[in-house]
Amino acid sequence: MHHSADGNLPGRQIRGATPRRPAADRRERPLSASRSTAPSSRRSGAESGRGGPVTAPAGRLDAKRLAAFFAAEGRDLPWRRPAAGGWGVLVSEVMLQQTPVARVLPIYLEWMRRWPTPAALAADSPGEAVRTWGRLGYPRRALRLHAAAAVLVAEHDGRVPSDLPSLLALPGVGEYTARAVAAFAFGRRHPVVDTNVRRVLSRAVRGVDEHGPATARDRDEVERLLPTEPRAAVAFGAALMELGALRCTVTSPVCHGCPLADRCAWLAAGRPAGPARRPAQAWHGTDRQMRGRIMALLRDADGPLSDADLYPTTAPTRQDPTQWRRCLDSLLADGLAVRDQDGLVSLPGVTGR
Repeated sequence: MHHSADGNLPGRQIRGATPRRPAADRRERPLSASRSTAPSSRRSGAESGRGGPVTAPAGRLDAKRLAAFFAAEGRDLPWRRPAAGGWGVLVSEVMLQQTPVARVLPIYLEWMRRWPTPAALAADSPGEAVRTWGRLGYPRRALRLHAAAAVLVAEHDGRVPSDLPSLLALPGVGEYTARAVAAFAFGRRHPVVDTNVRRVLSRAVRGVDEHGPATARDRDEVERLLPTEPRAAVAFGAALMELGALRCTVTSPVCHGCPLADRCAWLAAGRPAGPARRPAQAWHGTDRQMRGRIMALLRDADGPLSDADLYPTTAPTRQDPTQWRRCLDSLLADGLAVRDQDGLVSLPGVTGR
């Protein structure tokens, strides 16, 4: 749903559970198709120096308990409400990739106010999408949403489709996002596995504290655990995600009161430590930071800017005198900025305000 630890979905009456009170705010996202090095899911326990082999009780991911937890503690978020529809869910899923809910909320609300339908976004310039995206990070996501809106207008009568093949054909929509939209917007029975869900699955079922992005193997395992009835399956997936976001967190899991506590293989094993997590990537001085500075100037500008306009406040460091030029060139290559016939730089499709 990095990775920040957040959960996404239904405070909208997600076809099976209706959360009643808001809670804390962070979300994690998926999406690696790489093979996991985790123990096989056929092993229902964990091996640790403290607890030895542990077998999790049958029914360790109890659907009824999870639904009750979600109804009581699930957050009330605008993309979870019935009025959000397929477009609202798609926008939220793209925005929430590697971005905390607290940062997404104000941008999401402004985006949906300005472009409540795919047609409204497609009719505007991609540069305005990038401008409204603001400082959410990874602004190419804004370009992909704009491109997806154009495809929805051209090929789907301006509506978000509910089937996986059509969703997967949209620009910027991968395996996770397609399943999330199909499940949470249309009530389809699909496994929705982000890093929150993977963490709950790893701890409760496998008995190990694994880290890293969700994999195809995780998705297959969750699909086997889903309730048969689609409405119950959607509620199950949303509750797993919320449990990972609010209680079964990366660094400070709250096991007391967890609906799965009495059948969690990891807790029964004494909460053995998992593999060391990679340290967070530095930000200061990186190309990402420099690209962000250039983009901020372009977003705030009333019209195209010259290189001289851009250069003074984004000047290169002594350690890397070529950084500024490299970053500007990369923004131009990514389509996040364009250079006109006079050599001036602006957001794509934006000539002024």
